Amino acid sequence: MAEENFRPLSEETSSFCLATEARSGPQVVQPFPRSPKLVRRTGAISPKPSELPVLLEDLKKEKKRTESHLESIKKRQANLNTSSEAMKQQVQECYEELHMALQEDEQAVLDTIEQDRRETSSKLNRIIQDWNQHLGVLQKHISAMQSAQQSSAESMKQSFPEDFTLTSCRKKMDPAEEEIKMNEERIQKLKKVLRNISKDLKAQLQRKSLLLGFKSGQHYWEVDVHCCPSWAVGVAYGSLQRRGRDKAAKLGRNRCSWSLEFQDGHLKAWHNDRHVALPVTAARAAPNRVGVFVKYHKGRVVFYDAETMRTLQEFSAVQTAVFDRAYHQFTEPLYPAFRFFSPKDKHTGHHHMEICDLSL
Repeated sequence: MAEENFRPLSEETSSFCLATEARSGPQVVQPFPRSPKLVRRTGAISPKPSELPVLLEDLKKEKKRTESHLESIKKRQANLNTSSEAMKQQVQECYEELHMALQEDEQAVLDTIEQDRRETSSKLNRIIQDWNQHLGVLQKHISAMQSAQQSSAESMKQSFPEDFTLTSCRKKMDPAEEEIKMNEERIQKLKKVLRNISKDLKAQLQRKSLLLGFKSGQHYWEVDVHCCPSWAVGVAYGSLQRRGRDKAAKLGRNRCSWSLEFQDGHLKAWHNDRHVALPVTAARAAPNRVGVFVKYHKGRVVFYDAETMRTLQEFSAVQTAVFDRAYHQFTEPLYPAFRFFSPKDKHTGHHHMEICDLSL
């Protein structure tokens, strides 16, 4: 939904809109009709003897229809176990595929590490063998030297090995030896990738629960805000004012609305003209996609970073350190709400937010 679709209704420097109803308030319940017993008491008429055969036939037909319907319901009940077991089996197969993929990847990584260990060990064995040979030569020369000290000059000449040189007693250290080691840097990168995959998987599993686990009175939607430098996303009663510059017409500045707002580099959650400042850092940047969860009957609104499923702020009746607890029980229908702030640079083009398609 582009900014040009929502023109300011006054001199207010922002535009504001309400979208499709999220959840209606208490429904009007029609009174129950009078009981059959009461009807019989007040208006029932005894049938005539000539009408009895026809009434009896109608009663038999109704009995047969009732028995058939009961049999159908019983069959459905009997099939519940079979259906549920089939569903469980299908879900288990899906998770087994995930487990198998993870196990195969894990084994492949472990095999790679083991292969790296073998190759590194083989190289180090060759280095050890070379130094052992050098150690043997040194031991040979030491023995010859010790024998020469205990013999005459003539025998000393004979006891020295012919290949003895000062150079043969010294072996240079090869700098390449220090480079023979396992690729720990690659393992560290792998661990980082796996941690990110784990975080993403947990986020997706949580998102899956929100998308598939809905019951009456629960709703979840996502809004892409990355093309809007300043924005507010939230929920509001339909009675919220649409015109004017006072707080009654601003999202989050009254008791009729709840919002997550990003403006001038600051991320804040607003309700009843009070706010909670949310940190925006390099590690925790402002979200590009906002998830909004509403549990109407519990008076609960939760804002998520929809890419990581990190909870940004929750408004509820049991978590009101900053906001008034009494106003977290919804009393009117709720609607998704959006606010567009006028950009400081009038030549930056059209900014927009988009409600995301969450179909699976």
